[in-house]
Amino acid sequence: MNFRRLVPLVVAVSVLLSGCASFEGPNSATSTSESDGSTATTTASDATSTPETTDEQAAHMGCQPGEVEKDGTCEVAVSGQNAEIFSAENLTPITAERTTIDGTPGYLVRPADDGTYPTVVLIHEWWGLNENIEHMAEILAGHGYVVFAVDLYDGEVATNSSRAGELAGSVRSNPDEAVAKMSRAVDALRAESYTTDQVASLGWCFGGGQSLQLSLSDADLDATVIYYGSLTTDEQELQHIDAPVLGIFGAEDSSIPVETVEAFNQTLDDLGVEHEIYVYEGAPHAFANPSGERFHPEATEDAWEKTLRFLDENLKG
Repeated sequence: MNFRRLVPLVVAVSVLLSGCASFEGPNSATSTSESDGSTATTTASDATSTPETTDEQAAHMGCQPGEVEKDGTCEVAVSGQNAEIFSAENLTPITAERTTIDGTPGYLVRPADDGTYPTVVLIHEWWGLNENIEHMAEILAGHGYVVFAVDLYDGEVATNSSRAGELAGSVRSNPDEAVAKMSRAVDALRAESYTTDQVASLGWCFGGGQSLQLSLSDADLDATVIYYGSLTTDEQELQHIDAPVLGIFGAEDSSIPVETVEAFNQTLDDLGVEHEIYVYEGAPHAFANPSGERFHPEATEDAWEKTLRFLDENLKG
């Protein structure tokens, strides 16, 4: 199984132009996949990370007063450099709507033709189902997926850290309800005429933790993607995972320490669960949020390329 901590080193300009980019911090990094023998080189950002303070309270400050807002809005995932970072060019036409699927509210996006496509249940950060998450759903759908971005806050989007913490805490205090909502969506989507049988979960931060929780439940998933979400290292819990896992983490994330990521990786190894775990040197929590001041473009680009490849292999392969 793959565990890669991406260590800084010097990379020639010719490598940067090859599309093998991603890590972040002032340097670059190289990782080698044990499964196929390929080498992925990641490139660094000029930005410097800011030390974490109190877990999620200072983690991802997307689109709040005084924070970085590229182009002045939260709608940054498909504008400027972010279009390249998230492979948001030459996408297939899509349709999108706010809807409810078997009692679970969310944002449904899918290719506009009459084909059938695998499904990704997308889970928002602790802010809620905001425009940034909607745009990520649109981008992913443009790559040939049915994407349902679930709304675990029933329509509310937090505008400050205090309220975000309250909303996330409310969901975490009643985990069975959240898992039930997501599980109902998985089953209902799989039965739709425009979907195949393949379903994955994908989430960031709060949503990354929820993505893991869904994989630990009785939900029938074909893949799980976790972006710096809360982890369990308990073998009895993790033995319920029956599909490949992709984990994306930052080495400077104090809320998800590298030691915990390593223990998570080791337990999956011991259980024989197929998985790939990547830790980006210098990256803080929420480094893949393009509307936050902790955003690291190169690390995000590499992580997103790995995500698309992982989903393609497990849902389309």
